[in-house]
Amino acid sequence: MFDHVVFGVSDYAASKEFFLKVLSPLGVTVVSEGPIGIELFHPSSKASLGIRLKPVEKPSPLHLAFTAENRGQVDAFYRAALETGAKDNGAPGLRPNYTGKYYAAFVIGPDGHNIEMVCHESEA
Repeated sequence: MFDHVVFGVSDYAASKEFFLKVLSPLGVTVVSEGPIGIELFHPSSKASLGIRLKPVEKPSPLHLAFTAENRGQVDAFYRAALETGAKDNGAPGLRPNYTGKYYAAFVIGPDGHNIEMVCHESEA
């Protein structure tokens, strides 16, 4: 859970495309875009994700975990991420070492960030 996360990227266009595509299964959309970058959010959430236009030479890797409502969203996130060129860092599946219902997928995004989508619900 977070209120907002903001970070700079080395390739704004690639990162914008990546996050819009991989978060679309959750219904995440652009709330604003302007001279400093883009802000994304889900209509039923108060949290946002900001991607800044100012290029950074070598961003520090982040681990961003997004909450999915169901396992299908985790699967869709993973497929979308690989389609945009992300690297596999853990295919969709249960992670029993976390909890019995922790279903997640992990990818490495355009700037080397570990991006996760997780569902804490049982399979319906």
